Amino acid sequence: MKQRGSGGDKPLSRRPGAGEGIGRPVPAHPKIDKASANDQSLDAIIAADKKAALKLAPVSHETEARLDRYIALLREWQAKTNLVAPSTLPNLWTRHIADSLQLVDLAPQAKRWADLGSGGGFPGVVLACTMAGTPGATVHLVERIAKKAAFLREAIRVTTSPGVVHLAEIGDNVDRITGPVDCVTARALAPLHQLIGFAEPLMRQGAKALFLKGQDVEAELTEAAKYWNIKPQLHQSRTGDGWIVELNAAERRA
Repeated sequence: MKQRGSGGDKPLSRRPGAGEGIGRPVPAHPKIDKASANDQSLDAIIAADKKAALKLAPVSHETEARLDRYIALLREWQAKTNLVAPSTLPNLWTRHIADSLQLVDLAPQAKRWADLGSGGGFPGVVLACTMAGTPGATVHLVERIAKKAAFLREAIRVTTSPGVVHLAEIGDNVDRITGPVDCVTARALAPLHQLIGFAEPLMRQGAKALFLKGQDVEAELTEAAKYWNIKPQLHQSRTGDGWIVELNAAERRA
């Protein structure tokens, strides 16, 4: 299996060593819990992390302002609803925002997105923030947990972004999403072979799939190949040791 990149094909089995790649070492931070999500001591840490993230994935001033409102809302809600792992709060921008933003470069013409299992809004709300002002743009956010769906609706409202939230089981997305979809994505939702099953109806209608996966992507691809005929393209994440699996089609094995 090969990774596609500007430097030519590289074996998938090679893992980046310490300090390699575009990512940066994550500094040690005090343990953070939900109750301290709005602690002012976090402000300077998050501000520095934001600068690093926007170097990895630059955005317009308008998009940056929307993302600022989104992060402020997330920190407010995090104190009462677990939207992200508390340990990742100091690195919200690099760990979550930049990780989501990199998908835009892999589908630059996509205007209509479907994000399955949106959770705290990564990548769905982030994508919607980048799509604001784009004629015909829509991001469908599918979430099965009511509290998280309520947060997603508020995030779309405060960022004035083109998103539609569907409170539904992930497998029900096709019946609820109307109109064509250019790209379907998911992050930290399910094993790859299950994700393909959720996304395949949309892919059959012409959507590309971009799935954010971790270091175990090779094992997930091996497992997925037992159930699906696929030709994946792999892109190494800019923000760490993860990978993005790109699929243009999937056919269930007999």
